[in-house]
Amino acid sequence: MTESANTLKEIKTDQDYGEIYRGVLDTLREGVYITNQERKISFWNTGADAITGFSEDQMVGQYCHKNGLKHIDEQGKVLCDSGKCPVLLAIREGEISETETFLRHHKGHRVPVFVRTAPIRSGQGDIVGACEVFSDISSKMAIRKQIQELEKLAMLDYLTQLANRRYVDKELERRVQSVRDTHMGVGVIFYDIDHFKQINDNYGHDVGDKVIRMVSATLRNTLRAADLIGRWGGEEFIEIVPNLDQKVLEKIAERNRVLIEKSKFKLVDQEVAVTVSIGATMIQPEDDMESLQKRADQLMYQSKSQGRNRVSMG
Repeated sequence: MTESANTLKEIKTDQDYGEIYRGVLDTLREGVYITNQERKISFWNTGADAITGFSEDQMVGQYCHKNGLKHIDEQGKVLCDSGKCPVLLAIREGEISETETFLRHHKGHRVPVFVRTAPIRSGQGDIVGACEVFSDISSKMAIRKQIQELEKLAMLDYLTQLANRRYVDKELERRVQSVRDTHMGVGVIFYDIDHFKQINDNYGHDVGDKVIRMVSATLRNTLRAADLIGRWGGEEFIEIVPNLDQKVLEKIAERNRVLIEKSKFKLVDQEVAVTVSIGATMIQPEDDMESLQKRADQLMYQSKSQGRNRVSMG
């Protein structure tokens, strides 16, 4: 008998097959989890661990609609709270679905993912659970290359792994000149974390740094390859977004506001969450660096004066 035949002969039990399936699924970069009819998670692969930061021990036995991932759409609505849970639809309706959404990472920030969900059927055709496969759709390679370039130029903010102000100033100056020459649409978004001093006062600077890293990670994970996000100073961030108009700029700013509002991390027996006040504007052909920064800054403070956690356009 050949070696391959011996191997097949040894695979006799469900446990044997289960170990093989697990081995295959753990080689995938995509996250995979499986639930029963009550949406209780029974399988969690290493890809899911890598994308979410949640381990198998933390997730198996949890219910998909009650776990820490809390998938949300661009408006900040939790899918399972709005009747759009893909796992629920797979189990109840037998639907196979695909969607883009944002899940919460174990560290608190939001990660954009592409989700595919399908029902699991028994040999008799009855639906006994569901399988969800999800992949990280943030521009990781572009971001990694950007970080490497910034490190070479000593223009990286090491707390956030974003561009520092020195680099952002140079890029802003280049974009202002580009708009003046070509009238190309380039937007600028200023972010300021609300009540940040209270966070430092109440929890200490270590937690304050963790908040800054959480916000920066959420913003970084929304970037396209051509976008740039940098730390402007303290709890302020600036994003340069080319190739768009004011309507798209407002949509991006509002989406990012929602994603930051929905980001949070655990601190002992409580959760720490923050909001941001945002000022967003298009670079105008008549702008110089001073007028652009002044307008964006004024819009951001307008958001603060009107109650915070909002976007002001101008």
